[in-house]
Amino acid sequence: MEYSLADFKNYTKNHLLCENSDRLPQLIEEISSQIQFLQQNSKVLLAEREPVRFLASFIAAYTAGYPIFLCNPDWGNYEWQQVFDLVQPDIILASHLEMPATVTTNTNDPLPIPNSIMIPTGGSSGKIKFAIHNWETLAASVTGFRKYFQLEQVHSYCILPLYHVSGFMQFMRSFISGGDLVIQNFQQMEQAIYPNLQRFFISLVPTQLQRILQSSLSDRLAEFQTVLLGGAPAWSELLTQARTQNIRLALTYGMTETAAQIATLKPEEFLQGKTNCGKVLPHAQVTICNQQGNIKIQAESLALGYYPHIFTQPELTLDDLGYFDNQGYLNIIGRSSDKIITGGENVYPVEVETAIRDTQMVTDICVIGIPDPHWGQAVTAIYVPKSNTSATTLQTTLKAKLSKFKIPKHWISLTTLPRNSQGKINRQSLQQLALTLLQK
Repeated sequence: MEYSLADFKNYTKNHLLCENSDRLPQLIEEISSQIQFLQQNSKVLLAEREPVRFLASFIAAYTAGYPIFLCNPDWGNYEWQQVFDLVQPDIILASHLEMPATVTTNTNDPLPIPNSIMIPTGGSSGKIKFAIHNWETLAASVTGFRKYFQLEQVHSYCILPLYHVSGFMQFMRSFISGGDLVIQNFQQMEQAIYPNLQRFFISLVPTQLQRILQSSLSDRLAEFQTVLLGGAPAWSELLTQARTQNIRLALTYGMTETAAQIATLKPEEFLQGKTNCGKVLPHAQVTICNQQGNIKIQAESLALGYYPHIFTQPELTLDDLGYFDNQGYLNIIGRSSDKIITGGENVYPVEVETAIRDTQMVTDICVIGIPDPHWGQAVTAIYVPKSNTSATTLQTTLKAKLSKFKIPKHWISLTTLPRNSQGKINRQSLQQLALTLLQK
């Protein structure tokens, strides 16, 4: 379905509530005038920090037909240089950025698909990629979401960044369905919360959920219709606390490449005690392939490729490992690339991390494997302890929980672990840190 500039303006006028939302029509006109002289298929980098400027820029660029690259305004110089070298943009819509002098125009650079929407992924691994979407793939995700939850309208309360798929899809769901959209940052949410929360979906990552449960907003969170939780694995202590407070969590599984979730556990099932990823949404198909249990996805919402390359097959085989239980619920084990082989035995970090969290002796944990001349790899725990918890105490406690080969051989205590805005740990950074510390 084609949407006009008038459709977007009408929606934002009647359904959008965010700081300075009354300025949005004027901003759309200003940005439309700014970009109207660009050539067809000119590439637009969108890196606005303020939600109203982000939406105005997106609406102006999309309705003009330009390929749009959503960008994190807080990327550092190294990350921006990756983006500039890859995309070679024609214009940057960002109040705080300028085109670097090192960017050159490549006449052989392939043109993106017209009206495509490129969403960033892979930043935590050190290399930024853009998943190529268009309105049809994103709308397919919205259709699957509405069918799964049996909704005519989706009302969204967004505190996640709009450049990220989990924030941008909240806008898409509300716009396509004619629902209301509230956009606030975490500080605004703490100061004044929007009324009538019973109508709203809110999306969180585990670290945000933990912060809210420890704040004065904990009681208000239980008022939401549904709290979508994804972005990173949640730990059992956190889920138990949320269930105790009667928070209607919907555990999700999805990614940028699938335009957000393709499997979701409904909140009623979560409150009954289930902790898996739930059933697959109607717009997607998930297959467990090979003996390892790798997940293969086919979906109407699947990205068309990674810029500038198009997928040759309409499917995606992932590094993620999982299985379906006898009730048809999807369960995620971990990632094949994270698997640690120590003394010929396979160890999956998520199992060890869960056992360590369950001791309630740490506030954060990451388990990795580092090279070892005797074992091949040594299981290594990098953790943030509660009070004065020692590695010896943790090791002793784990003896009753895990097989001996799964108990970490090395323990590194830190004050904080590096996580991105979605709560995902930068394992690559921790791997380098562990090697440096243990070689001393």
